[in-house]
Amino acid sequence: MKILAIDIGTGTQDILYYNNKKELENSIKLVLPSPHIYISQKIDKIVNDIYFEGEIMGGGKLKNSIVNHMKKGYKVAMEENCAKTIRDDLKEVESYGIKIVYENDDKQQYNSYSKINLGDLDLDKLKRMLLNYDLDFEIEKIAIAVQDHGYNENMGDRDFRFEKIREKLKNPLKPEEFSYLENIPEYYSRMKAAERLVKEEKIKSPPLIMDTKFASICGMCNDAENLKLNSYIVVDIGNGHTTAASIENGKIQGIFEHHTSSLTSESLEKYIKKLVNGTITNKEVYEDYGHGAHVINPISKLEKVIVTGPKRELIEKTTLDWYQASPGGDVMMTGTIGLLESFKYHMIK
Repeated sequence: MKILAIDIGTGTQDILYYNNKKELENSIKLVLPSPHIYISQKIDKIVNDIYFEGEIMGGGKLKNSIVNHMKKGYKVAMEENCAKTIRDDLKEVESYGIKIVYENDDKQQYNSYSKINLGDLDLDKLKRMLLNYDLDFEIEKIAIAVQDHGYNENMGDRDFRFEKIREKLKNPLKPEEFSYLENIPEYYSRMKAAERLVKEEKIKSPPLIMDTKFASICGMCNDAENLKLNSYIVVDIGNGHTTAASIENGKIQGIFEHHTSSLTSESLEKYIKKLVNGTITNKEVYEDYGHGAHVINPISKLEKVIVTGPKRELIEKTTLDWYQASPGGDVMMTGTIGLLESFKYHMIK
């Protein structure tokens, strides 16, 4: 069985091509810039009006690059679907000066514009890269992780994301339960876009789609050191968001999520300790400009804190007993290992 796992973060997209006939350590691994980074670079080099087509993707630097392009005097038009990359509310997208192109609009008027296709996945580019090394690249199954806050026109991103986490986590659950196979809710627009892109590739098996933070949690739980533990904290300290989960008996007992830029080492340690004893509240995290918190049970003891993420220097200044996750022997493959384990979970479920 050959599984392609892609974890798309803010800074990098981490790629694992797994073949169960080989050891995991002998899998093909790539760490590349996130799609929004190289698309932004492309925008910066264009001296023309730009027409965007394609899919919803992680916005990252795109909005600023587009706004800066328009400040140079150029026009920007975006098809209705991919325009949601900037904001789900298209009226807000239009407020930046971007022209929204709807399905029945006359598109010939944009023939002179430079075209850019948006999307979190470019499997053709990946195939060409690997085939240049004479590798027999075949995808039997594919798993994708993207961060998706979800969208509800009557609720802010922070509120809606955590409302859906609370709805899912009514009882302790294995991290793998946060992955989707053909049952992605419509309000997860970025996940649905990734699903559509995979279907266009005509891969026979349905894709497994997961939020990046839960893929990371799952990967940390499958670290070799972690497998010796029963009661612990996993924390992903990312460029944009920090997510921590308390784990006991292999299941998530509680979770909090915050904006990394709003955290200090002291506040991170405080929140982790309160997550352990079950006293952390959604209100205190939300009012501290985080996403929120939800706890079902405290955990019996804190055996260790398992850490991943590019901003993990925050944990170094705490008094916590922490360990850097490296599932499969590679700190950069935490999310992809989580995707791989989630696929295995669904296969035996």
